[in-house]
Amino acid sequence: MDPSRCSCSARALLNRALLLAVAALALRLLYGAFLAVSAGANAWSLYPATAVAATAARRTADVPSPEAWRTRQWRRAVEYHAALLADHLAQGILAPASRAVCLGGAQEALAMRELGVAAAVAVHKKRSPPLVVAGHDTRLPFNTNSVDFVFAGRALDTAKRPADLATEAARILKPQAHLVLLTSSATDAYSLRSLQALLPALRLLRSRQINAQDDASTLRELVFQKITSSSTGGTSGNNNCSIGDHKLQLLKHAEPLIQEEPLKPWITLKRNINNIRYLPALADISFKRRYVYIDVGARSYGSSIGGWFRKHYPKQNHTFQVYAIEADPAFHSEYAAKKGVTLLPYAAWVKNDTLKFEINGDPGKEDEAKANGRGMGRIRPAAGNRMSGEVRSVPAFDFAEWLKQTVTEEDYVVMKMDVEGTEFDLIPRLFDTGAICLVDELFLECHYNRWQKCCPGERSPKYENTYEECLDLFSSLRESGVLVHQWW
Repeated sequence: MDPSRCSCSARALLNRALLLAVAALALRLLYGAFLAVSAGANAWSLYPATAVAATAARRTADVPSPEAWRTRQWRRAVEYHAALLADHLAQGILAPASRAVCLGGAQEALAMRELGVAAAVAVHKKRSPPLVVAGHDTRLPFNTNSVDFVFAGRALDTAKRPADLATEAARILKPQAHLVLLTSSATDAYSLRSLQALLPALRLLRSRQINAQDDASTLRELVFQKITSSSTGGTSGNNNCSIGDHKLQLLKHAEPLIQEEPLKPWITLKRNINNIRYLPALADISFKRRYVYIDVGARSYGSSIGGWFRKHYPKQNHTFQVYAIEADPAFHSEYAAKKGVTLLPYAAWVKNDTLKFEINGDPGKEDEAKANGRGMGRIRPAAGNRMSGEVRSVPAFDFAEWLKQTVTEEDYVVMKMDVEGTEFDLIPRLFDTGAICLVDELFLECHYNRWQKCCPGERSPKYENTYEECLDLFSSLRESGVLVHQWW
């Protein structure tokens, strides 16, 4: 064979191989530029989620990852979130250059990276490079005002302390940056308003219903924008509060008030507890910072805290902090051994003072008094009316001011009030100070000159107010947006 012909053939083959390599490199560069333009501009329709799935196997192989990240179920989660996030890319809420943080999982971060958001990371308790950094719900590992986009996924639904996580998400966002979250809650006005209260520095831009990943259920997608550089929680310092429509809507489903004075109130009012429409039966209470039960006039632990609230109140699996307010020292010792209960051994009043505390019988409550070995107590100002029972001096405190210092509108507050007639002093004070807006649900026993159980046809001389005045008190509370129930 002619050596010169062999040399020419070899050169020709080498030239062809070089041309093919150059062409392949050029095509790869053009393809990468096309993907970047598609992700960054409003041309997402040219690059749908199905295209992401087509290149998923190669891209996942480029990311060192645990085996769980390579499963079919994991890939479906990536594709689901990629389809959602593509809309936000197209609308300019998210951009390829964004510093993006995902709170729901590594699938979300990988979905962003496959869309061209190279700086996307997820947060988890355990670090797992390159997608996951270590962090905690109560302290995300990012500086204040440093993140362009936060995708919370369903993290607030699953977090043990969703209020803390919401606060952290708002903290790390830059002003004008966006937070997107998915939730199975926030389907009612009360729940949505509760969530918004946890994000006071953010405004809700839009809300829409979407299919969940399993297509068998639906979720709510909410888009927020940060409007201030810092947040302030609660408005408990404001004397003038406005109870929102979200609470007024609940009252449409409340049980009706008993309009006619019952002839046997000790029976009628006790039976009425079966008709009560509790707030957690009407709305989702998930988005609250704390859950608080305040028993004003608690008497013994078993009187309502142990005997009713802990056994029967629907708590939606939340743990409540309990405050027992009781002036009668006869009941104080039993609270020492009760976990989760804070005793305030004072009388609830309209100011800090020293009052006369009278112990005597209460019509209709003879059985309870007999069981406790103690009559019902009521407070009287030092220059009050003539006393007929056991009397002692007790310290009293400004209940409305204490309430404003103890809870905020971000908390879920349930109150029971049984104060032997003092409700006609305390309720107006709660309105005057704006503290009434901090109460989500109120169980109120209103004391009036009711018919006596012992003596048919005779009214109790213990109280001067009438049933009509009690009804007016309940009606004014509901008209103001307070979900109040007639207690017995």
